[in-house]
Order: sequence, then C-alpha cells, then structure tokens
Amino acid sequence: MPATSLVNKLKVQLKLSISRLRMVQQKDSAKVKQQRREMAQLLEQGKLQSARIRVENIIRSDITTELHEVLELYCELLIARAQLLDPPSSSYSSPANAPPLDSALEEAVRSLIYAAPRTDVKELHTTRALLVEKFGKDVALAAMEGEGVAERVLNKLKVDTPKPELVDAYLTEIARFYGVPYGEPKPSDDDDDDEPSGGIAEEADKELEPALEAELGANKKEEEQEELVKATPPKKFGPQSPLRITPPSPSVDNIAPKLKLPGAEAKAKPSEVKKPAAKKDNGPGGKIPDVDELAKRFAQLKR
Repeated sequence: MPATSLVNKLKVQLKLSISRLRMVQQKDSAKVKQQRREMAQLLEQGKLQSARIRVENIIRSDITTELHEVLELYCELLIARAQLLDPPSSSYSSPANAPPLDSALEEAVRSLIYAAPRTDVKELHTTRALLVEKFGKDVALAAMEGEGVAERVLNKLKVDTPKPELVDAYLTEIARFYGVPYGEPKPSDDDDDDEPSGGIAEEADKELEPALEAELGANKKEEEQEELVKATPPKKFGPQSPLRITPPSPSVDNIAPKLKLPGAEAKAKPSEVKKPAAKKDNGPGGKIPDVDELAKRFAQLKR
C-alpha cells in the first residue's frame, strides 16, 4: 500500500477510535452512577462487607475510563502530528523498509500498540494494525514487551486487587455524597451476603413493586374507560320515548294504521280537525238536544 494512502487510512481510523472511545466513556459513566447509588443503599442498610466487595467493580470501571481517556489523547496527538507520519523520502515504501519512529510519536504509537488488544474498542484494533504496518513488526514486538510504553498506561492495565485504603476512600466518598452513614456492619450482614441472590438489584425490584402495581392498575383503568367509550350503547340504554307503537293485529279493518303524536291535533289546522260524529242512540229522554235547542230552553226557563 502506498505510504500516503496508508497515512490517510490511519487518520480516518484514529478519528473513528476517538468517537468510539468517547461513546464508551459516556456509557461507563452512566453505569458507574447507578453502581454508586447501589453502594449507598448497601451502606444505609449496614451491609458493609457486601459494599466493600462490590465497590471493587466501581474502582475497576473508573480505571478503565481513565485508560480510555489517555488513549483518546494519544489518538488526538497522532492526528495533530500527522505530518510526521509521512516518510521523509520515497525509500520507505514497504514494511520491510519501514521509516524510523519519530521521538515525538514514539510514546503514543507504542502505547496504542500495547493497549489496543487489551480493550474492547474494535476501531483501536484496526488502528493498531495500521501502525504495525506503518512502522514495522520490530516496533510492535518491542511495544508488546512494554518498551517505550507510557507508565500510566502500564499501571492502568495491571490486574491487581484494590488496596484497602482505596476501598475505604471510595466508600467514604460515596457515603458523604449520598448522605448515608458509613459505620460497622450489622450482625446479619454475613448471613445476607452468603445467600445466592441478586443483591441490591432484587431489593430495588421489591421496592419498586408497589409503584409498578399502582401504575399497572391505573393503566388498566384507563384501558377500561377507553373500551367503554368505544363500545356501542344498548338499544334500551338512556331515557325511553313515551311513544309506544303497537303492531296492528291481523285484521282487514286496520291494514295501514296511522301514527298520531300527542298534541298533534292542537297544531293541526281547523279544517283538518274532524268533528266527532253524533251518536245515533237515543237516551232515556229521547234524542239528545243540540246546543241551539239547549239555549232556547234556558231562555224559556229565565222568563
């Protein structure tokens, strides 16, 4: 691969590595915050022995985050000094004739070659492969032995048990930040830690159960109300009309019955209102007199 093309590809991978390292740092920081809250709950419950063991995960996460910050700075340094990555002459055109490693880049290059395989950042793995191709296998082998690697990178990659002083310092700081006591463990602390359980995660779930049940009950009530709104009301639901229609009986005299509404006669025109037919039956005194005849009788009685 031409030297210029290799350098351009290396710069692209360095930028990708920086972006990935920043994302990993943000994710780890959010995780550590959650772990610190869990440690505070353990300290508040007096489970000191359990807190001293689990706080080691927080210490290791902080060390890894600091390592990622250092590697990010080295990547930025190589990008800023990219002009030093170009070979001084065209004689260095292959890995067999690799250019000498500039002293201004030596610590960054060797530290990246040494630390990249010990991280989970794939972009750093690709960057390391390009650096090895650029400066040769001899530089890579020396870097893997720790030659020219920054001391702080070597220390952060060591797998050691945290010192008791460091553990106490972490627990003291967590207790001070969350305002919880940091004292002697309770007598039941050892028994609780020996039980194979999910620890603080299960306790947090138990505390959240009432809230979750209340939320589920509210959601269920809302769903029932929505179903009632969407449902079609029954035919007999609500106020009933005073009008009743009786189906006609099977008679030839009532083939097409007419529907009469209450008060319809009052609204009808005088010409449309039918007068009731006079009865043909005779009463006990004979024929029933009409209005004019009754008026004549009243006039005679007044005389």
